[in-house]
Amino acid sequence: MGIAIILLAACRDSGGGGAPVRDRAPQPAATHGSVPVSGERPAVVFLGTSLTAGYGLDPDSAYPAVIQRMIDSVGLDYEVVNAGVSGESSAGALRRIDWVLRAEPAMLVIETGANDGLRGQDPDSIRANIQAMIDRAREKSPRTTLVLAAMEAMPNLGADYIRRFRTIYPALAGANQVPLLPFILEGVAGNDSLNQDDGIHPNSTGARLVAANVWRGLQPLLVSRR
Repeated sequence: MGIAIILLAACRDSGGGGAPVRDRAPQPAATHGSVPVSGERPAVVFLGTSLTAGYGLDPDSAYPAVIQRMIDSVGLDYEVVNAGVSGESSAGALRRIDWVLRAEPAMLVIETGANDGLRGQDPDSIRANIQAMIDRAREKSPRTTLVLAAMEAMPNLGADYIRRFRTIYPALAGANQVPLLPFILEGVAGNDSLNQDDGIHPNSTGARLVAANVWRGLQPLLVSRR
């Protein structure tokens, strides 16, 4: 199974249909109009697609929830918030970035672009959307540490598109001095035993491996903020 199929994971709606969903702005989950944080601990917010939302999984099995347990196990004092939305493009993430930033998180992990790649969006537009998100975050919440997760494009879009898409993330990370996480599905994509029956969304075991991929890059950053 190739990465082209795996990337469908980022475009399926959590209701289960096979067609991509249109971008949508989620309703605020707290009365103060921002992501739901207790305020008792610094927040680590994961802004992403269905890969982050945990399509088809119990909320406690989604990789951000696994990250929370990893944080707790090493005695770090952070609260993880899952702000993933199935079907969302980089344009959709940009439209709700202000809502996410109202919580003034200690860290914001940006996982976006897979849906754009699936739809063959211009890599320059994807890069511009993510750059705008970084700019907004630094304007609205300058104390928030930003982290960018690299994504991969579908191989059937051609070698030139794949190359242009792949350069988006290291280029943005370098230009903005933002830490870059590797492709979060590394070692999970294409492995039937690590994905749900649809063959595209990580199962609970796969989600733990995704969390491990993320944790390798995230843990040093969380430790350095203490």
